Amino acid sequence: MQKKTNTLAKEDITRYTITFWKIVIGCIAFGIILLFSVGLGLFGELPSFRDLENPKSNLASEVISDDGVVLGTYFVQNRSNVRYDQISPHVINALIATEDIRFYSHSGIDFRRTFSILFYNLIGKKQGGSTITQQLALNMFQEEGRARNPFKRFIQKLQEWIIAIKLERNYTKEEIITMYLNTVDFGSYNSFGIKAAARTYFDTTQDKLSADQAAVLVGMLKGTYIYSPIRNPENALKRRNTVLANMHKANFLSDAETAELQAKPLILKLNPTSHNEGLAAYFRGFLKKDIQRIFRDQKITKADGTPYDLDRDGLKIYTTINSKMQRYAEEAQRQYIKELQVQFVKQFKGRNPFKFEEADMVIEQAVKRSDRYRVLKEENLTEGEIWENFRKPVKMTVFSWNKKGSKDTTISPLDSIKYYKLILRNAVMSMESSGQNAGYIRAWVGGINYEYFKYDQVKMGARQVGSTAKPFTYAAAINAGYSPCYKEPNEPITINGWTPRAHKPIPGYITLKTALAHSENWVTARVMNHVGPTAVSTLTKKMGITTDVPNFESICLGSFDATLYDMVGAYSVFVNHGIWNEPTYLLRIEDKNGTLIYEQSRKVVEALNPQTAYVMTDMLKAVVQQGTGLRLRGPRYRILNPVGGKTGTTQNNSDGWFIGITPQLVTGVWTGAEDRAIHFLSMNQGEGANSALPVFALYMKKVYADPSLHYSKGDFEPPPGGLNITINCDAYAPKPAADSTATAAPPAEDPKP
Repeated sequence: MQKKTNTLAKEDITRYTITFWKIVIGCIAFGIILLFSVGLGLFGELPSFRDLENPKSNLASEVISDDGVVLGTYFVQNRSNVRYDQISPHVINALIATEDIRFYSHSGIDFRRTFSILFYNLIGKKQGGSTITQQLALNMFQEEGRARNPFKRFIQKLQEWIIAIKLERNYTKEEIITMYLNTVDFGSYNSFGIKAAARTYFDTTQDKLSADQAAVLVGMLKGTYIYSPIRNPENALKRRNTVLANMHKANFLSDAETAELQAKPLILKLNPTSHNEGLAAYFRGFLKKDIQRIFRDQKITKADGTPYDLDRDGLKIYTTINSKMQRYAEEAQRQYIKELQVQFVKQFKGRNPFKFEEADMVIEQAVKRSDRYRVLKEENLTEGEIWENFRKPVKMTVFSWNKKGSKDTTISPLDSIKYYKLILRNAVMSMESSGQNAGYIRAWVGGINYEYFKYDQVKMGARQVGSTAKPFTYAAAINAGYSPCYKEPNEPITINGWTPRAHKPIPGYITLKTALAHSENWVTARVMNHVGPTAVSTLTKKMGITTDVPNFESICLGSFDATLYDMVGAYSVFVNHGIWNEPTYLLRIEDKNGTLIYEQSRKVVEALNPQTAYVMTDMLKAVVQQGTGLRLRGPRYRILNPVGGKTGTTQNNSDGWFIGITPQLVTGVWTGAEDRAIHFLSMNQGEGANSALPVFALYMKKVYADPSLHYSKGDFEPPPGGLNITINCDAYAPKPAADSTATAAPPAEDPKP
């Protein structure tokens, strides 16, 4: 009986053993089949060899200045790639010590760590076991992130293993860790990659991160919210010290270094990146649309035929903007327009600024263009209900000239519209006018605050140009043979029923040079009458004005609209010996690998006789030496080196202009309210000499004070071969008598064509 029992027991053991091994072998076979199936892509397509060679990632495209500064980025994820040798060793050490201590010894999967982590998870101590390579695989090729469904998560883990092994076969360890640091999410402010994180949290570059800073960033990888130094600084500090302890354990830090660093407080220097912030925000906004247009019109695509995406493809966009000059222009604008705004508001004290004929229409149009109106309309509210909503005070943040750039207030949406209507706008553009870089735009300030006022006044905002158009009429006259010393009576004139008005005219006969210097309307109209509006219109267009310039006599006083972009380009013709170079802001575009995909070609036109161009330069210098631009030489600005320019003021002081020329730069400034019906009440405040010229003056003082820009204070160069037109009008003055008894000689005849 006992023998039979033992025999049955042995049979049971044998059967159980066979069953056990069947289960084990079956599980192994199932695992192999499952792994093989995953590898074949039956549970989701895996990246091909080509995908591994060209991994997808949302790389920010960089806008780069002519002096090598990144002005800003276009991004969905604020991410830019860097090389291994551009990353601080502290970051590498912190990452390896904390995330994957055997990184250099495994082949993508650390099985020793995996099984130990599995054991810990089984006993309730949840831990992560992914290597850096596996985390990279998840970041780059599992766009949906970690799955929540257990089976899907298991399949995803197998996919990670396969991709990790492939990555290890195709890349070096340095390349893998670099790709990882370029793709990882650092949480706040849309910061992806070590470069963006270094800039966002510490306002530094990734190669200069200290050990404690590196520990903060690496510590965040366990949980970007829980260990955020912004949202949870106490957690971030503890986590930082844990990472420092890991670095010490891995012999990356000494005992003394670890103790010293762990004792330090958490110090941040936040520099969040936003499309609305940073240098040249208006320029970057315009440039993005322009590049998209270029790619579309010229059918520039990637190798696979898909279009480039500026927010994802990591393009390098090289521009002509100089970062220092851009900053100087923005500073000059901020400094003076803030002051001018006080003057503008003060003039309405005790008055209703909206007491003009078109006021109701102006306000109504602004209401109907607003997002609030659109939303309320979509909710099927009646017009009466919508207007009632606009009259109800609410809490909002509005633009302000304070340091913050905004202020919190309680105001009705209707009153906020009126508030913004009274905010002066301003634009500045500065361009090289001569030399091999003629036409290169160095500064582009399209408005006063890109976050609140998106409309770009440099390229998109055509406004009436006023007296800044007068040089075109005088240039047409010089071209036709008139001398700058030719005299005209400064008296009223009517041409085809049109009679221009004049403001404090100089009496008697005056030279064309004096007439332009003092912006005399009557003499300008007489010159127009001599040469005809067709000649002026034709020359104006030839000099680069792309808006409509009709053949009307009033164009001599600037009755037409033009952009600041076109006007600056046109004035460069005077400095550049009659040659118009198309204003250029984009040089070339490279893909993320540095391959050239677009290069800008420049248009050049011979628009004016070199002799005429130089005469006009001399006449524009007279504007500053004795005329409406004399303020430049005054005690506040004291710009005494050779400078020319022209002020411009439009009807009712709605627009103030100044376009200044130096031997190497042409800079234009425009100031005005959003609506022309809202303007300065007095000529003294609204004229271009007060509303625009000071911005030019402050900007040029900063430019000339910076020796690194290498701009000369010398005089304008005469045309090749010299000048054969007399520009010194004293040469035509009557000669004094030989003695007191001699009869005075008659006045010399005015130079005529």
